Amino acid sequence: MRYLEKIVIIPTFNEKENIESIINAVIGLQQNFHILIIDDGSPDGTAAIVKSLFNKYPGQLFLEERKGKLGLGTAYIHGFNWCLQKGYDFIFEMDADFSHNPNDLPRLYQSCVDGASVAVGSRYIKGGALENWPLDRIILSKGASLYTRIITCLPVMDPTAGFVCYKREVLEKMNLSNIRFIGYAFQIEMKFTAWKLGFAIDEVPITFIDRKLGSSKMNKGIIKEGVLGVIQLKWMSLKKDYFKRMSN
Repeated sequence: MRYLEKIVIIPTFNEKENIESIINAVIGLQQNFHILIIDDGSPDGTAAIVKSLFNKYPGQLFLEERKGKLGLGTAYIHGFNWCLQKGYDFIFEMDADFSHNPNDLPRLYQSCVDGASVAVGSRYIKGGALENWPLDRIILSKGASLYTRIITCLPVMDPTAGFVCYKREVLEKMNLSNIRFIGYAFQIEMKFTAWKLGFAIDEVPITFIDRKLGSSKMNKGIIKEGVLGVIQLKWMSLKKDYFKRMSN
């Protein structure tokens, strides 16, 4: 199999304001990053914009369309399986709205090249920062991170971060079909599972900038899943069959 190296998965739902710009920015790095868009039936025409760029970026830009809004976690699992099947070595998660700076992708990649199995773009280590976030979102995010670390003992300062690079060996080792959460708790579960399976996680400082265009996908259901999900994760990890269920 020919390994294609680096691919960025970007889940989308109604991101017509951002999608062309983020694709141009990632491929414009000229560091051979490929992009896989997972679109959940966006009624605003996001997928059509992606298709219009196929001729501009042949062999670098790909689209998987799903029917309906099925959740962040299932979008990434779909993307992970697609990327593994295609033979990519380094698989990235990234938002479409420029809250994650494409210029930080090479730094995450280098972290994995230098020895990490998972590189996390972190807001909450030295050098990391938040911009343009309201106070209530900052309190919620930092509180969720502290809560997660206390309950799970996960040694990651920003466990809810969604800007991540995984080496393929991590995703191959995980039983992805048993990742259960679909909202932001999915991000915690992925890092927790990687850590429990013995993979090294490195945090790379980034500046997270609140979206300027489009609307946030945060809702009460996602927050509830995160609160209860952390407790469920800890409980599941104490069961004797945990490693058997979560590893291939």
